[in-house]
Amino acid sequence: MELTTGAILRRITETPLSTAAHKLATIILDGIAWKDGYNGLERGTAAFTLAHLAEKMGVSRQHLTALLVELAASGLALARWKPNGKFAPWLFRFGGHIATGTAPDVVSSAGDTSLSGDSKNKTIFAGKIEIGAVASVYHTPWAELIKSAKASLACWNVDTQIIWERFLTFNRSRGNAHVPAGYLLGFMRRWRTSSSSRAPAFSSKPEPLAKEDPKTLELHQQIRAAPSANRQFHASDLCSLIGQAAYDARILDVVRQFGCPTFTAILAVHGRAVLAGEISR
Repeated sequence: MELTTGAILRRITETPLSTAAHKLATIILDGIAWKDGYNGLERGTAAFTLAHLAEKMGVSRQHLTALLVELAASGLALARWKPNGKFAPWLFRFGGHIATGTAPDVVSSAGDTSLSGDSKNKTIFAGKIEIGAVASVYHTPWAELIKSAKASLACWNVDTQIIWERFLTFNRSRGNAHVPAGYLLGFMRRWRTSSSSRAPAFSSKPEPLAKEDPKTLELHQQIRAAPSANRQFHASDLCSLIGQAAYDARILDVVRQFGCPTFTAILAVHGRAVLAGEISR
């Protein structure tokens, strides 16, 4: 299938699908990157968490799974895979083509074309970055670009300032006064969150994320207390104890506190309840 909005949209309308599956296909199409580097994705790829898709569709996770199976078995041949860890977003592509481990260029080539004429719809790292000029990323033009690009990368749950500081430290250690902006996106794409992972070529063996980010460590400790396989039982037990409104409020509180996806927040709420003795493990 030719990777253009029009071609995929025509295929969606021509493919026999349920009404809900048609809607899901158009939502995924709306999130597809049409220029390498947009939100850190390859051209023709979209990134969503299942919780986000279920929320946009207004359906349960079970119904969403059935719709994804329908799209995968249809002529659209929707493929999905998750290369960046358990809690990272899923990547989606129509046509069944999955990249075979070759990362796109750090900066889009001049020959790339975007189907959107509005530059605000592109997340492109262009220009030069002065190393050490500004300590706070929020005083630079790079904060929003980092935030947008990390959504589909292994560093999706890492604070933007931490990514910036790691990048500056890496380049200072090599005596770089300024570097192409594309180096920042390349640095993010090769991020490692575990000390057991092999350090990338550009890395000076950074410490595990948990040591640098206490909030993330706290969130992971809460999640570990409530295995995801039992989340339906935990949700039912906790709702019976505190009520649906209080349960929803706790989830919203975790999302606001940690800036995590809804599904991750649900697990954290269950873990907190287990640790507090409100429900059993």
